[in-house]
Amino acid sequence: MSKRLRSSEVCADCSVPDPSWASVNRGTFICDECCSVHRSLGRHISQVRHLKHTPWPPTLLQMVETLYNNGANSIWEHSLLDPASIMSGRRKANPQDKVHPNKAEFIRAKYQMLAFVHRLPCRDDDSVTAKDLSKQLHSSVRTGNLETCLRLLSLGAQANFFHPEKGNTPLHVASKAGQILQAELLAVYGADPGTQDSSGKTPVDYARQGGHHELAERLVEIQYELTDRLAFYLCGRKPDHKNGQHFIIPQMADSSLDLSELAKAAKKKLQSLNNHLFEELAMDVYDEVDRRETDAVWLATQNHSTLVTETTVVPFLPVNPEYSSTRNQGRQKLARFNAHEFATLVIDILSDAKRRQQGSPLSSSKDNVELILKTTNNQHSIESQDNDQPDYDSVASDEDPDLESTASKANRQKLLGKDAN
Repeated sequence: MSKRLRSSEVCADCSVPDPSWASVNRGTFICDECCSVHRSLGRHISQVRHLKHTPWPPTLLQMVETLYNNGANSIWEHSLLDPASIMSGRRKANPQDKVHPNKAEFIRAKYQMLAFVHRLPCRDDDSVTAKDLSKQLHSSVRTGNLETCLRLLSLGAQANFFHPEKGNTPLHVASKAGQILQAELLAVYGADPGTQDSSGKTPVDYARQGGHHELAERLVEIQYELTDRLAFYLCGRKPDHKNGQHFIIPQMADSSLDLSELAKAAKKKLQSLNNHLFEELAMDVYDEVDRRETDAVWLATQNHSTLVTETTVVPFLPVNPEYSSTRNQGRQKLARFNAHEFATLVIDILSDAKRRQQGSPLSSSKDNVELILKTTNNQHSIESQDNDQPDYDSVASDEDPDLESTASKANRQKLLGKDAN
């Protein structure tokens, strides 16, 4: 944790002192009990990291600290600051409240239903309102005022909004101005470092052009965040982006198990997915990696006699209402994969992400993600392993030394670092 973090800080949701976790996309620090509720909401609501036991990119932690210290929590509790709220009986949770139902109900109202966020006056055309907010965001990211930008994002501004008149996105503007913390915030809310402006330049290009070298390097890391996270999960190392290496492809220690017909069939189905379905599957696996890693940190840091109960366990990925029921079911099935099965799937995704970035031809097929999950889930009948806290470092180790030099394009492809196929 950063030395700047003061011991006087309290949980944003219940005011317990010395919070151990952060909600990255909300710009708040939270205690263990409230974090157990945040985790059950899903990453689309709250992205949690432990302040001491989770690795942090320095500028990402600095972004969260800056938001917290500048009152970001008031964005999510705006109406509770009104004295009339106290008179009406509406209040935030306190340290003496029980996790369930008291703290849980408050946290869900606060972050999931956005019950206390300041509401804009109603307009007939919501799309115009969102466009206006996005244009305000476009102007605000030139400054260091993070909480203003978070407020705009909370009201519906789009982090990857392409300004029709200026021909660029907020991330282009922040990168040109050297605003690295704004770039971190925008990236958390979905901004793509690979998006090209009307001149064909990316935010990375503008950061380098302006001499903002730390920002340029960080944007490249964000561009490959998904594959970097998967590789680090398996072998504890990340690619050397500075020297043009953008992928590490770990290998199973016992590669003979990967020669089964089922394993080959699963890999073939994965390769036959179109880019959109492949990206969805990769992002779902990324979320499952986050769930498993956060579980490991959670179990290692809790007082097992009091806090670790069935009410604080997140056994599989929470439902995201923006996804189809089929996709949500597939996401939950990922939790059933044992250590070897899940490692195999991760390696296959890393290999195919690299193949797609290099522009290798794709075969055409109607096979879908559900078939891949079903096939991969049944492809190995290895002996029982310690599935509660699997040690993937012993499973995969070899590094792929190939260098990549092409830049990725727009939209959600930033997560895979691919070029157009």
